[in-house]
Amino acid sequence: MQLHELKPYHKRKSRKRVGRGGKRGTYSGKGVKGQNSRSGRKFPPAIRELIKRYPKLRGYRFKTQDSNIEVINLDVLDKNFEAGQTVNPQALSEKKLIRNVKGKMPKVKILGGGKITKSLTFENCLVSKQAKEKIEKANGLVK
Repeated sequence: MQLHELKPYHKRKSRKRVGRGGKRGTYSGKGVKGQNSRSGRKFPPAIRELIKRYPKLRGYRFKTQDSNIEVINLDVLDKNFEAGQTVNPQALSEKKLIRNVKGKMPKVKILGGGKITKSLTFENCLVSKQAKEKIEKANGLVK
């Protein structure tokens, strides 16, 4: 099959021509008088009115969410840190568990995946509720 051999699946439906005598003459299904029955009637577009009400702000207004968050589970920290050590973004980047994003130190969130057996001190880290409970059970500290 080639392009010139393609044919439509359905027959074309002819457009209804109203207002030219016969069954659809006189008012042509538009009622009697008024703005709706006139030719070239103009209604203000509803969307345009809404757009005009918005304040005119200059520039690109799309704010990205703070995607600069690194997530680490407790079992990873248990393997890489000794008991009594401090866990903070600097220590994590030294051990290459996290890396800088666009030259900036990312925020770190500790999640409660896995077990923790060592008592660690957490500084400048976001900690989930479940992780905090596990850390405190292992005699750890969250500052």
